[in-house]
Amino acid sequence: MSLRNRPTSTNQTPSTSDPTDNTNTPDSPKPSKTLPTQSFYNRALESTAHLANLLPTGTLLAFQLLTPICTNNGSCDAATRPITFILLLILSLSCFLACFTDSFEARDGLIYYGFTSPKGLWVFDYPAASASGIPNDLSKYRLSFIDLVHAVLSVFVFAAVALRDRNVVGCFYPTPDHETQEVLDIVPISIGLICSLLFVIFPTRRHGIGFPVSSNKK
Repeated sequence: MSLRNRPTSTNQTPSTSDPTDNTNTPDSPKPSKTLPTQSFYNRALESTAHLANLLPTGTLLAFQLLTPICTNNGSCDAATRPITFILLLILSLSCFLACFTDSFEARDGLIYYGFTSPKGLWVFDYPAASASGIPNDLSKYRLSFIDLVHAVLSVFVFAAVALRDRNVVGCFYPTPDHETQEVLDIVPISIGLICSLLFVIFPTRRHGIGFPVSSNKK
């Protein structure tokens, strides 16, 4: 009878597995509380990064190449800080002027660029426009109010991209306080969201210098 009443080992096996199950259950939903805020913040940063595609590629390339050199990898001094500021002003001016350029595909199959004016497009990269396949009527490329809006928005977008760069922030704000850091985190994202909305409201069909040219630009 004593041998038959000894199934004590079967009762101990579920007790050893229960503590492991109880410890895993409360820990599993914890990451779900932080995932929504992190995903929203990452999406906002991605929207700001994608918005940089609206800037001229040459300006962004110059920014990525020259910023580490001018800022000494974020460690600016009395000489490199003004140089960095002048560089940012020149690149901002480049983004502004690029919005007033446009391009078209002529009858000879080549792409020609020019500056927009109130009367039309002023082609500056072809010396003999009369002997080419360039159309005579370029009045449809004349300057409009949307061009000015996009020029201003492009400068703001470039400022948002610059404020997200570590070298630029380290140059002008090497040790930011808590309030300054909050501004540096909020302002670029806000600029990206507002500018993306305005770009949708005020679309443009221009494909100037540094922008891709569509095949239907005639």
